[in-house]
Amino acid sequence: MQQTLAKAPVHAPAESPVPTASSAPAKGQTLAKALSIRHLDKSYALGGGRRLPVVTDFNLDLAPGEFVTLLGPSGCGKTTVLRTLAGLEDFESGEILLDSLSIARLPAHHRKIGLVFQNYALFPHMSVFENVAYSLRLRRVAEATVRSEVASALAAVGLEDYGPRMPGQLSGGQQQRVAVARALVMHPDLLLFDEPLSNLDAKLRVQVRSELRRLQRRLGTTALFVTHDQDEAMSLSDRIAVMKSGRIEQVGAPEEIYARPATLFVAQFVGKVNALPATILDEANGQVEIEMLGTRLRAPSPATGLPRDVLALLRPEAVTLGGPDSGLPGIVEDIEFLGDLTEYGIRVGDTLVTSVRSALGDAWKIREGDRVGIGFKEQTIHLLPRTEAAV
Repeated sequence: MQQTLAKAPVHAPAESPVPTASSAPAKGQTLAKALSIRHLDKSYALGGGRRLPVVTDFNLDLAPGEFVTLLGPSGCGKTTVLRTLAGLEDFESGEILLDSLSIARLPAHHRKIGLVFQNYALFPHMSVFENVAYSLRLRRVAEATVRSEVASALAAVGLEDYGPRMPGQLSGGQQQRVAVARALVMHPDLLLFDEPLSNLDAKLRVQVRSELRRLQRRLGTTALFVTHDQDEAMSLSDRIAVMKSGRIEQVGAPEEIYARPATLFVAQFVGKVNALPATILDEANGQVEIEMLGTRLRAPSPATGLPRDVLALLRPEAVTLGGPDSGLPGIVEDIEFLGDLTEYGIRVGDTLVTSVRSALGDAWKIREGDRVGIGFKEQTIHLLPRTEAAV
């Protein structure tokens, strides 16, 4: 399978080293390298001199051995960033550094980057062994080394006995592991994953993502993962970079992205959220007093100052339900059973508030039309400027 190689941007320095297959680390030596992407710009020609910006002033740093996920909707530019790193796309400006050395001028086959594709990209007429050995054979590596390296790569993904099999004899999860082994066999400085789990069924996706994370931790290789699935991003990542329209909206640990989103877009993309208009009344002792839905509440003070009119963000699990006299009165408008959880839409005046509860073991059965009282876990309230409503 041939890939179109990127054109070399003229700004990149010429002295970047060209790694080879023989530059594998010694036993016990870490593979981890730092990745730095600086001011990356990429656009596509539309004709008539017009261009469509796809990635704009993109900046991201990965520490050695870190697992970072680019999370965002289709068309936000995340796969374009990945392909640019791999050398499969050119770019107008910017810099790509591995351990402070530029790789921008290197062709794809000299970058020592392992890329795992969404569709596995296995050769159906080759055995598992030959699929993994393919890149080594292209580089005319000695046969004894090929056999040793392929055996090690297959053992790393738990497929040491599958070398003679053909791809068509494997399950989807096994094929994906072969694709990972093929990426590992060259001892990459960086592992790139382009939505590698999207073709698997839901149960297998959970299993394979756990295997991927354990493997990456064991090897210690720096990894960049692309997905639009928030569950994948949350479970796999040391940090998540949420993208929108070719730019990064926020970078942070999964817990930070979920609990303290920087924008309404981030809050809504990483899960369901109640974004309720509120007004700041007072601030003291690390807390702010707000008025929301006609009641007064206390919320943690934001790290930066906010205008008087704000949005109060609450995740559905931070909205509690009780009897009609136990809190802010509302009426159950809709109910959605989700398996482990049940989601309730509660009408409070003109506002629909979402709450979730465990679907099992509820002594109190809530039905549509019931009057309930809702409460709020005030310590989880996160405030944004009201202007975020237009985002």
